Amino acid sequence: ATQIPFRLDQSQALLTFEDEEVAQRLIKMGKHTVNLDTKRAELKVKPLTLEMGIKFKLNVTISGKKINLSEIPDLSIPEDWMRDKLELNFYKSKLGGGGEVENVSYDKQSGTATLRFLTPGATKGFVRCTKHPFFVNGRCYWLSVSPAACVHMEGLQLYRGISKKTILLEGIQETEDEEESVQDMIEIHFQKPSNSGGEIEKIKYVSKGVTWVCFKE
Repeated sequence: ATQIPFRLDQSQALLTFEDEEVAQRLIKMGKHTVNLDTKRAELKVKPLTLEMGIKFKLNVTISGKKINLSEIPDLSIPEDWMRDKLELNFYKSKLGGGGEVENVSYDKQSGTATLRFLTPGATKGFVRCTKHPFFVNGRCYWLSVSPAACVHMEGLQLYRGISKKTILLEGIQETEDEEESVQDMIEIHFQKPSNSGGEIEKIKYVSKGVTWVCFKE
């Protein structure tokens, strides 16, 4: 499930009720008078609006015809010769896979290349290992091999969530009581049906500073 963060500032509290009708009823009232020990506090009741978020789905498809190569040695030979040697090396591979190469895209500066084979499934033998021998000018070099992947993003959505079961309380005056004690007094008040409240699932109060609370989508 997606975790959506919410910043809870000083003198604020979040209450999540079991029944969303209780939360909606309190929000419609707008204000609430709460007894905090010897003080009466006029609290503002607001809906909880979460920050703007983004939802999307990533689809990754591993190619059966293309592989990526890196750590290709920088040799003093023309680039077209290097492409030919890469093609021959993977056409004659003895480690499984390979075959007729349709195209070689080689970048000398970065020491990388992409090979596209003619036959689907030709890359199967290469993606099982991360290194592959490359024979050139009587020497053996080890190239890094990785499968070529196509990443496709779909279902991009912008959203701003509103929790129907949670309310935001503002204007809680600072008292000499401990934070936990004030939180208990708030919870007792809003649990009583006579105060238009109901059963509370969770409560979080911050007397000083800020804290972050995460909600599951």
